Amino acid sequence: MSRHVNVTALSGAMALVILGTGCGGAAAVAPAAKVTVLRGAAAREPTVSEAPYGAADTQFGLRVLASLCRANPGGNVVISPASLASSLGMAYLGARGATARDMASVLRPPATGQALLAGLAGRSRALARLSGPGVTLTQANEVWANPGMPPVRSFLNAVATGYGAGLRQVPLARDPAQAASAINAAIAAGTGGHITHLLSAGMLDDIAWVLTDAMYLDARWEQPFKRASTHGGTFRAPSGPVPASFMSGGGYDSSGADGWQAVALPYRGGKLEMLALLPPTGQTGCPDLAPPALRALTGGLTAADGGTTVDLPKVSLQTSTNMIPALTGLGMGQAFSQSADFAGLSPGAGPIGLVQQAATLRVAEGGTVASAATATGIQPLDARTPTPPIVFDRPYLLLVRDTATGEPLFLARVANPASP
Repeated sequence: MSRHVNVTALSGAMALVILGTGCGGAAAVAPAAKVTVLRGAAAREPTVSEAPYGAADTQFGLRVLASLCRANPGGNVVISPASLASSLGMAYLGARGATARDMASVLRPPATGQALLAGLAGRSRALARLSGPGVTLTQANEVWANPGMPPVRSFLNAVATGYGAGLRQVPLARDPAQAASAINAAIAAGTGGHITHLLSAGMLDDIAWVLTDAMYLDARWEQPFKRASTHGGTFRAPSGPVPASFMSGGGYDSSGADGWQAVALPYRGGKLEMLALLPPTGQTGCPDLAPPALRALTGGLTAADGGTTVDLPKVSLQTSTNMIPALTGLGMGQAFSQSADFAGLSPGAGPIGLVQQAATLRVAEGGTVASAATATGIQPLDARTPTPPIVFDRPYLLLVRDTATGEPLFLARVANPASP
């Protein structure tokens, strides 16, 4: 006997976490049937260096999501924790002193020094292994520098080792419009054309270095939803009931912990899955999903009674977000102040003046298409400072993750499935 889960939207904001890749435009200078879900060793065992990075990025993403939701409790939000962690992670490799300590307190990297670079390289390799039949995942990371202001060689070596990032030169100071155009073109190429305008010329005022991360995901469900089974229904959004289109299917693993309910929807190949996460009954505000509860939910996924059926809303989301307020609130304010220390990037580096992320997420009968891009801009020193059925008919979370390492590719909170 299958349990039925009606998945409608979650109240508040929807946040999607995605891992990003940055690519550039100038010459590189430096380098309803039962679904069987493979888990743990059956899917792919992570190396010792990989799994802690997925856990750290998930915790980081949940904290950012909660902050953004509090700022806009009635709206959808889509972010990519992996992309944000990658772009900021490159900046972190150039941070020193109190700036590095503050960034570490928010990013919470699992290691330091050479062990960190080895772990980041393993994280990049793990992400690269996710592509396969039915799943396309592309990513790229780049360092963009104003001509005549190259980062120090040790920084370029570190980001090349940890993130596979190369160096590209654009006229950030002389012609910010041209620089924005080159970066946007690279981001568009790296996100399958889904994100075409991440940066404006005005955003690049007083910026001498930009660290970008962009990602594109096209993943087919292991068991596609039948279009004939998609039906209309009502979603209880924070602003009141709204119509939604619900996809219906069954045979999924599910679990419960701390009042939350989780359903795992696997993609082809078993390396990726989407977790639909329904908060406890009565929780209408921003969801508070603690890491221990998430671990209990993921660890307890089973196909009890033949698996769970779901009614999950179709959604198509897109957001572009200035991340500095949320990051400041989480404790990274030092990095945005005049006392910031990014001497490891360049002796002339000042504070971070830009952290912009754009992300898209479309969940439909055939699978999931998502993209994300993050740009972190650093100013020069003299710049200015800037059990019964699980019914998803109220705000809920979606988490697309690497089943082996836990790396969070997408994290979303759906407040209104009828709204982008």
